[in-house]
Amino acid sequence: MSDINMLVARYIASWNETDPVARRAAIDEIWAEDGTYTDPIAVAEGRDAIDATIAAVQGQFPGLTFALAGPVDAHHDIVRFTWELGPEGGEALVVGFDVAVLTPGGRIAKVHGFLDKVPAGV
Repeated sequence: MSDINMLVARYIASWNETDPVARRAAIDEIWAEDGTYTDPIAVAEGRDAIDATIAAVQGQFPGLTFALAGPVDAHHDIVRFTWELGPEGGEALVVGFDVAVLTPGGRIAKVHGFLDKVPAGV
């Protein structure tokens, strides 16, 4: 389970990485080449689109950071976890729940995201 926890920590960190080169290196390391990310607002297919989606979210919520908001749960090749987006040390403005499907090699193949708390106008 520690490998799964580390993967999720690296996934969350990639959403906080504002340096484009470092962010892309993280994405290339943890995502399958044909990985897909889907939530109610965005669909991203492939690493380029995932990188662009993360950059767009950072642009929409400047200065806010993602944090894991509870334990990581996993079985077989499926992982679920809750995350928060807000000011460091402050109340979360956005709360979500992700379910990730992993490749046999332990990379992220798919993320299915759900938004539990979203500010008005998003």
